[in-house]
Amino acid sequence: EGASSKADLVLGLDLNLVDDAKKTGLFAGHTVDTSGLNMPIDWQDDTFVPFDYGYFAFVYNTETMPNPPKSLDELVNAGPELKVIIQDPRSSTPGLGLMLWMKSVYGDQSDAAWIKLSDNILTTTKGWSEAYFSLFLAGEAPMVLSYSTSPAYHMAIEGTDQYQAAPFDEGHYLQVEVAAKLKSSANSELADEFLSFMVSEGFQKHVPLSNVMYPVNVPADMPEAFGKLITPTNVLQLDTAEINQNRKQWVNDWLGAMTK
Repeated sequence: EGASSKADLVLGLDLNLVDDAKKTGLFAGHTVDTSGLNMPIDWQDDTFVPFDYGYFAFVYNTETMPNPPKSLDELVNAGPELKVIIQDPRSSTPGLGLMLWMKSVYGDQSDAAWIKLSDNILTTTKGWSEAYFSLFLAGEAPMVLSYSTSPAYHMAIEGTDQYQAAPFDEGHYLQVEVAAKLKSSANSELADEFLSFMVSEGFQKHVPLSNVMYPVNVPADMPEAFGKLITPTNVLQLDTAEINQNRKQWVNDWLGAMTK
């Protein structure tokens, strides 16, 4: 739709795509004070407002995998008997996140790492829901690419700790979800009000169990399950401009490695 869009806001873009989004020229600056937000990075963007964050992780079934890999490298070098489900970086945010995670850990050697990991990949789905709900929870594989916060849903809603995220020694790649106002908005003031409300406790208290992510403004009644989640020893993040410049080539490299 571009500049002719009837929307006032775009909600749900990923941090890894913001540089590309800015270059469209479709977004207006915001007036939200983000200085007090509780995040693992210092947020100073004047266009995009964050509303939640999390870390990509491999979630495993503790009943079928009592001893999960302790690092990304251990997973990459595991024997072919260990099967995981991942998502496609061309169509899935976690899939893109894993590609960047591999790049941040392995750098120029990431293609070789992907070739090794390909032996362990049961399947690559278009989206997260198919991988997690349709395949992983159905028992098709003991481990799936997801988020470090995913176990919170099972613990808080289902009352089970059967599904847990494996903490990896190298650290975990950060995801931040953001919103922004469109320059073409016919309701500019209302859009500004919504962005301000979005980081208030009234909105943020619903984030943990609705989005199953960390809120950027921690509510007083944070669900107990979030205190039981893994805490990454290292927060991994590539520069957004570098991602925008190289994403297409990295995806092509991924495709090449996965088909060898």
